[in-house]
Amino acid sequence: MPELPEVEVTRRGLLPHVVGRRIADVTVRHRGLRWPVEPELEARLIGRVIGRIERRGKYLLLECLPAAGAEGLEVDAAPGWLLIHLGMTGTLRVYPEAPPPGAHDHLDLVLAAAGDVAEAAPDTGPDTAPIVLRFRDPRRFGAIIWSPLPESALAEHPLLRKLGIEPFDPRFDGAWLHRHTRGRSVAIKTALLAGDIVVGVGNIYCSESLFRAGIRPTTAAGRLSLARYEKLAVAVRETLAEAIARGGTTLRDFVGSDGSSGYFQLDCLVYDRAGEPCRVCGTPIRQIVQGQRSTFYCPHCQH
Repeated sequence: MPELPEVEVTRRGLLPHVVGRRIADVTVRHRGLRWPVEPELEARLIGRVIGRIERRGKYLLLECLPAAGAEGLEVDAAPGWLLIHLGMTGTLRVYPEAPPPGAHDHLDLVLAAAGDVAEAAPDTGPDTAPIVLRFRDPRRFGAIIWSPLPESALAEHPLLRKLGIEPFDPRFDGAWLHRHTRGRSVAIKTALLAGDIVVGVGNIYCSESLFRAGIRPTTAAGRLSLARYEKLAVAVRETLAEAIARGGTTLRDFVGSDGSSGYFQLDCLVYDRAGEPCRVCGTPIRQIVQGQRSTFYCPHCQH
């Protein structure tokens, strides 16, 4: 399942190809995603120009700006945002020349250069030739949602307003974790996965971060000291940063916007290594189930 590193890798991969381009056409082949794709989506998007691409947790946020005089777009149209969630198996790929769509290719955005008009002959240069941004999702747990909210109110969108702090936010540290876990008897791994304290620390990255911090995943969140949370906050940031640098984790479906696989799984210290020797002490890695998710840890290094 794409987590924060995979979504961030996708965002960075899209930036040089997508920002500043006009949405010339939209094709929705299957509206039955996690939430139905609204019938008006095509009309809302065609003619707009993609501004910034942001990320909030595991959501990609594409700023869609009205283009002056764009055919089919109301002159007084306000800016809006396209929220995209990759679900469990979703990917966003950029194609200079898109292959014929497959059974799981649910949406295409045809993007022209921002200055192009519909009647103009297409430029053949690499920066102005039309490209296709394609959303693929075999299991259809992803989402594509239009939001007319201004940026100042976007954080209050129902899908975003309950999300915890970003792990790369300067406010995220051991004190933040310690303060928000007081009185909580739930296991620390479960608390991290919930996403209401900090977002993006998915199942793989929970196991890896807890190992680096030397914390057993079954420890009650409310029992950990400030000093141990300080180590955990550092471990979370380092783990996620390394995963992003390695292109994310590809266990099955995930690929970046250019089709490249991630390689962080090759660096995992405990995840998916049950029975193998710990890379630090040699003790066999154990696997347990927490909240229907597999957890991996070293019984010697983590306590």
